[in-house]
Amino acid sequence: MCYTFDFIDGDVYRWTPAGDDGPAAYDIDSTYRPRFYVRGPRETRAAYEQALEPHPSVAAVETVERRPGFGETYESMTLVAATAVDAVPTLARQANQVALPGELRCYNVDFSPEFRYCLETDTDPTPNTRLTTVEIHLPRARATDEELSRVTVDGETVRGSQATVVDAVATRVAERDPDVLFVNAAAVIPRLFAAARDEGRTLELGRGPHAATFQQLAGESAYHSYGQVGHSPARYNVPGRVVINRSASFFLDETNLAGCLDLVERSRKPLQEQAWASIGNVLTAIQIREAQRRDVLVQWRAWRPESWKTMGSLYTADRGGFTFSPNVGVHTDVHEVDFSSLYPNIIITRNISPETIRCDCCSTRDVPELGYSICDRAGYLPDVLAPLVSDRDAIKAQLSETTDLPERERLEGKSAALKWILVSCFGYQGFSNAKFGRIECHEAINAFARSILLDAKDQLEQAGWDVVHGLVDSLWVTPAPECDQRPLTAVCQDITDDVGIRLEYEGAFDWVAFVPKRDSAAGALTKYFGKYADPTADGSTYKYRGIECRQRSTPAFVASVQKELIRTFDQYRDPGPVIDNLAAHLEALHAGRADVADLVVSTRTSKPLSEYDQATQMVAALQRADSLYDDDPPAGGTVAYVVVDDDKRGRERVSLREEAPSTYDAGFYETALIRAATSVLAPCGWTQARIERALAETTETSLGRWA
Repeated sequence: MCYTFDFIDGDVYRWTPAGDDGPAAYDIDSTYRPRFYVRGPRETRAAYEQALEPHPSVAAVETVERRPGFGETYESMTLVAATAVDAVPTLARQANQVALPGELRCYNVDFSPEFRYCLETDTDPTPNTRLTTVEIHLPRARATDEELSRVTVDGETVRGSQATVVDAVATRVAERDPDVLFVNAAAVIPRLFAAARDEGRTLELGRGPHAATFQQLAGESAYHSYGQVGHSPARYNVPGRVVINRSASFFLDETNLAGCLDLVERSRKPLQEQAWASIGNVLTAIQIREAQRRDVLVQWRAWRPESWKTMGSLYTADRGGFTFSPNVGVHTDVHEVDFSSLYPNIIITRNISPETIRCDCCSTRDVPELGYSICDRAGYLPDVLAPLVSDRDAIKAQLSETTDLPERERLEGKSAALKWILVSCFGYQGFSNAKFGRIECHEAINAFARSILLDAKDQLEQAGWDVVHGLVDSLWVTPAPECDQRPLTAVCQDITDDVGIRLEYEGAFDWVAFVPKRDSAAGALTKYFGKYADPTADGSTYKYRGIECRQRSTPAFVASVQKELIRTFDQYRDPGPVIDNLAAHLEALHAGRADVADLVVSTRTSKPLSEYDQATQMVAALQRADSLYDDDPPAGGTVAYVVVDDDKRGRERVSLREEAPSTYDAGFYETALIRAATSVLAPCGWTQARIERALAETTETSLGRWA
């Protein structure tokens, strides 16, 4: 079973991993010709075909019958076969040179190379044996470094000359013959080859006849996603192996190798491409497979204008999911109920798909509030998602009966991978660059979700339960005073029967605290914490959402103290002991007893250093990194630092994590601790000012403390 593919000099090297039957092996496919399609008037396509005739990258041109979209019939198109995968976009762009804008439309253009090969040759890239691995970790190159002097290979650190480092990597790779190389940064591959070249050595990180070479598959770039800037590092390949950059693999970080391989099987996107892919990229690959099954092509640079709407209908449609402002405070005897995979199940049970929503053949008003029609014909999107939902339910059922730790880890990885795909399938319908998205689908799903949650709220209240909070697919309820309650499990079953989507009883809490917004008394929708009535399956006693200990930029010390303050609040149910506990931690902080390694602040950058005009701590950290390292911190990357003296200016305010600072600015971290404590006590009506007054009353201040 081939699991990775190299494109070298027009040939495709198809690699099978090492296994019980012997070492890794390859064969060469010299006949493969990647293809794309062009749609448009026959005369215009003829002009395009004529323009392609002398092009050296064109292997063949022919006329075929294909479906340009779901719900559309077969029509005549031009098939262009290229000599190499990297020639496809270039040839497709030539369509704009012989036609008016939009007159010719290209299909199946922007597929990643390995995925394209598997799709067009019907190759399953799922490994059928356990993959062997090697981990290579190089420190970031400093500006003062003249050569590479340290490497960590499979957890063992080697220090010495550059030649020693190169030999250590080469020896381990030769001994292990890994199917997968895990690296900690994109620059590892080119740095090792450059070091080997400087030492006059031949480094064979790959396999086969091209083992001593590497390829750059993509350069680094920045991207925007949901209002944030992300960084996509360069990607490299060595022949015969999969290279995975741990710092740039979302799915490997959120799941594990088993989860990644499960998505390989579902998407036919080979492991190396799957590892760097985004959620939407993998979801699109799964959708493309369904499109291929239905003989439907994938439009390049898809353009789907939004259907006309009145101002009133736009106001009604342009809303999000269900939100119910929480009752700020501490509530006892709280129960949480959640709809299982609500949005995917809405898509499946309501037959929501780009080609079914607002169709021309049906006039029934199916979507609540909006009055959109939904076609009776089965949509492709439900067919894509139904197996994912059912398979995840089956995996969760297996998990509940499995105690074997390795098997649990495998199942948890697969479940988490499917969860991320299902979480994003709804939002992706509203993404302008989605291959198969449509904004009306996004609006319809939200409309159904609001209706379902409101109906569930009404039924719960009629059964004697007060709803204290509701968000998207979850409701939190407590027994209504002076009312008889029907059992929640029975109410959930009734709602499940009515809706056709399972409403699950998630569990009971001794208490839940809903946190107000910082600038008003209204409840913050996503900030709450509470104590489970019984520990969960993973041993958790408390649940935290939205508060500082759940935020990636919060130092570990602050997060740990906040959790301890919550435990103190749980024990005494009174702000006084919480203030005493906070005061003790502040005293230890000012006495220098906090571990500096736990004070690291991690922040994502949004642009290059030169474009910042405010002298923030993050800018100081970027200035410091710029002076220490060869490469500039990228936009969308992460910078990690400790605030050492916030009163200073410029890069002296902070030290980078890798500098292993020994001092810190206690005043800065005191402010962060008090802010975290405010989140804990705000449900009790305590403000930050009141906490500071209480600290002043309970803490014996001396000059020595501030020294």
